[in-house]
Amino acid sequence: MFLIDRLTSKMKMPTSETAMPGRPDALPTAEHHFVNGRPISADVPEGMAEVFFGMGCFWGVERLFWEQQGVWVTAVGYQAGVTPNPTYNEVCTGLTGHNETVRVVYDPAEISFDKLLKLFWETHDPTQGMRQGNDTGTQYRSGIYTTTEDQLKLAQASRDAYAGALVEKGKSEITTEILDAPTFYYAEEYHQQYLSKNPEGYCNLGGVGIACPVPQAS
Repeated sequence: MFLIDRLTSKMKMPTSETAMPGRPDALPTAEHHFVNGRPISADVPEGMAEVFFGMGCFWGVERLFWEQQGVWVTAVGYQAGVTPNPTYNEVCTGLTGHNETVRVVYDPAEISFDKLLKLFWETHDPTQGMRQGNDTGTQYRSGIYTTTEDQLKLAQASRDAYAGALVEKGKSEITTEILDAPTFYYAEEYHQQYLSKNPEGYCNLGGVGIACPVPQAS
């Protein structure tokens, strides 16, 4: 019974009263990207853009995006929860409310937001609520966290377009949350670019096998 209660609690968002207290200071993390050497927490360079994605375990998600031509830098962290500056172990309890997300800084002249959205929708299952495959809990929910009004509108339009494609194939409704980007807390150093440091490490990415007809930006 205790195990069932614990699993159930991890599927629900905590309130400000039930969430862990966290801490006032940021956790230590890597300064530079393990793959391309760029600073992972620097401001967005002029002419580039930033967006955040949650698609399950952030190890595989980060690799998916750093491998894309036009993505300048990536980093993993925690977002859209209650607890300030949470640790990974705290996030795993379900008592911080955070999602495991990836910061993606990209050059729109080289890779469009449309393409990033298509990768997002097609490489995970956005219908599973507070889980992704065998990974269960609020930290594995599907989410897009935008930094501009245009990103927000296109993300919402792409969700609606993909929802139609999924319904035609008899799939469930999309549960992806789409929000203005909340505070991004950088994860601990060992999580950054984890699958480059550990090539045989865990990766649970996998879509539903249905193409996404992403609307084109106007």
